[in-house]
Amino acid sequence: IATLLLIGTVLLAMSLAQTLVARLPLSPALLYLAVGWAAASLASPPLPAPDLMAHATLLRVLAEIAVLLSLFAIGLKIRVAATWAAWRVPVLLATSSMLWAVALATLLAAWLLPLDWPMALLLAAILAPTDPVLASDVQTHSEHDRDALRLSLTVEGALNDGTAFPLVMLALGLLGVHELGANGLRWLQLDLLWSVGAGVALGVACGRAIGWALLRRLRVQPDSQGDELVYLGAIALVYGLSLALHASAFLAVFACGATLLRQHPATRAEPVAVDLGQHLQAFGARCERLAEVLMVLLVGAALTRVTWSAEVLAFALGVVLLVRPASVLLGLPPSALPTTQRRLVAWFGIRGVGSLFYLAFVL
Repeated sequence: IATLLLIGTVLLAMSLAQTLVARLPLSPALLYLAVGWAAASLASPPLPAPDLMAHATLLRVLAEIAVLLSLFAIGLKIRVAATWAAWRVPVLLATSSMLWAVALATLLAAWLLPLDWPMALLLAAILAPTDPVLASDVQTHSEHDRDALRLSLTVEGALNDGTAFPLVMLALGLLGVHELGANGLRWLQLDLLWSVGAGVALGVACGRAIGWALLRRLRVQPDSQGDELVYLGAIALVYGLSLALHASAFLAVFACGATLLRQHPATRAEPVAVDLGQHLQAFGARCERLAEVLMVLLVGAALTRVTWSAEVLAFALGVVLLVRPASVLLGLPPSALPTTQRRLVAWFGIRGVGSLFYLAFVL
């Protein structure tokens, strides 16, 4: 009852105070975090100590749904030419910079925390992906938004949720709970090359196929009814196929959204598809907001059960203030972005629901 009252109150309050909240120099997620923490702190009787192992499956499902909903919404807004020049910055951020982030965070965790090297690597890999759910304030505003800073951060958050998976599996293999194969060959072939490659290919194929079917219907009956069915149905279908093929579901869902209703992301949509695309984006934005409220309230409540220490705080500050900026500066060439934009990208390394998913997945 208390949980229902809390969620209902927060949703209504944020809706009624939307104009006021928009003027504040902080994101709504910080308000949800504070409300979750305050509610859990003041709960009477006190909340029981959480058993992450017992609830890991539920947490994994909730976090994965939140990330998938957000990734599809991002894909619908990304309309970038299918060239290396257009995708260079986000791809480098999701690969080269992320590898630097994992390496630096591993060193920091092994130094500050009582973790051996494989466990330090696992923690670093869990924290590697930047978050597409909580980064809504710095995402591209629409498919016509061409701001290089927002575009880079948005696509990075979409891509590295998938590219972090091989690193998590590598760490699990070093801990002896996942099969890496002889000389790591199975990990290289299945967890890295196949997962990433098949995920992108599957998403593009599904996006084009679903888009072709939708366009045929729209040419005969030009209306956008049932857009929420298209949105949820496409995610469910691509997710199911990804599980069946052992492909990256995150990359597949993003690629499907990016190619839906278009042959490739940069092509101009047919007039009959523009209205449907706008309805899908509006529905996706609502789904993102609901997922953000639920997940951040949970995180805020969980903060009341954290055992704080100087080492934990130092590690957290190090990841935010040192690891993220250094990884971007090391992994992104100076010529890739103007100096000001490069510095801003180095600062906006939001972690959130993607890391929660990998934490629950590992457990």
